[in-house]
Amino acid sequence: MARNAVSVRQMAEEIVAREGGYVNDPDDPGGATNYGVTIHTMRRLGLDLDGDGKVNVSDVRRLTRAQAVEIFLKHYFDGPRISELPRVLQGTVFDMYVNAGGNAVKILQRLLRQMGQGVSVDGAIGPQTIAASKRACDMAPAHIADAYGIARRNYYFAIADRRPASRKYARSRAGGKGGWIKRAEEFISPRYHMSKAEFNKRVAKWG
Repeated sequence: MARNAVSVRQMAEEIVAREGGYVNDPDDPGGATNYGVTIHTMRRLGLDLDGDGKVNVSDVRRLTRAQAVEIFLKHYFDGPRISELPRVLQGTVFDMYVNAGGNAVKILQRLLRQMGQGVSVDGAIGPQTIAASKRACDMAPAHIADAYGIARRNYYFAIADRRPASRKYARSRAGGKGGWIKRAEEFISPRYHMSKAEFNKRVAKWG
């Protein structure tokens, strides 16, 4: 099935599958996470799943895959208005929004500015960003998703450049592409994937 024919619910289910189950990595600012839903998100939404009057790690562990899908659909797709972007952008921006919140929108807005669209880089999707996205998509319908994916990949590299503790998400223990880079490239055409040599050159300064 072509990616642009994938249903929104299937997009959310794919995100949950990519995120995996419960983790609590001390190097991850998101804290305890289950199926991609962080403890911070659960506290913001008041998801006290065990009924003890507070939202803590126990509630994160209790979260089900189905609950995560519904959270993503309501609060990460419809809520931030990703549903109003051109269809070709929805999957990659949705996936990145789950991963990076408003920074996913800022990546898009910076890309739109590079394409000559006058938008503010504020991390919020409003009428201005929706209209500019549609114009940019009309200008380059076959390239806009790749351009966003490449900008997303560069965003991950930039984080790892600044924060050594995050490099394990961009480069695997074996020295190959880490989860962040692989995830971005799921939404980039194969011809724009980094070769092993290109990747090694990009991360060489990390030591």
